[in-house]
Amino acid sequence: MKRITVLLGACAALLTLAGCSAQPVATAPSLDEIFATRRSIRAYDADKKISEAEIRELLTATQNAPSWANQQPSKYYVALGQEKFDAVLDLVGGNKPRVANASALVVCTFEKGKSGFFRGTPANDAGDFWGAYDNGLSNAYFILKAREMGFDTLIMGMREADGLRTLFAIPENEAVMAVIALGYRAEEPNMPVHRPLDEIVKFY
Repeated sequence: MKRITVLLGACAALLTLAGCSAQPVATAPSLDEIFATRRSIRAYDADKKISEAEIRELLTATQNAPSWANQQPSKYYVALGQEKFDAVLDLVGGNKPRVANASALVVCTFEKGKSGFFRGTPANDAGDFWGAYDNGLSNAYFILKAREMGFDTLIMGMREADGLRTLFAIPENEAVMAVIALGYRAEEPNMPVHRPLDEIVKFY
């Protein structure tokens, strides 16, 4: 018993010398936890903001997304300042009141004629659909990394492409895709019902 007491005392002394704390160490959420908590958020907390540095970290992570022959066709235009934010807000239709308190609105595009092309010629019948495919992969990395960082998102397909193109001087060789709202959730969303796996998968 005396030996155990001495050992415990020695361990406590070592922890003190090392500056260790009894507090648990925070760990990053697992991928399964990110899948379980990521939702399309339609109400944001106006009091919580995301910085440009954090958005840069987030967008850096999207560069790890795969793309056709590493063409990396996806582009992002970030409305973080109030003037641009308000201008984009007027171009997302019925989602405007839902995302008015988000921290940023991010316009996604892809460069046409890159993914799915070889020396300027479509490699197969999908053509520029491969650019949209790659942009979707990039967006998936975006929303999952956002959740890993504690942020929330809403991908909006209802948007006025011509207005966005003018607002950000988006060149004609880029296809305007979604606008993604980025912020902090103001309320907990419901868990959606998913289709049975056997309705969407066939094994042979």
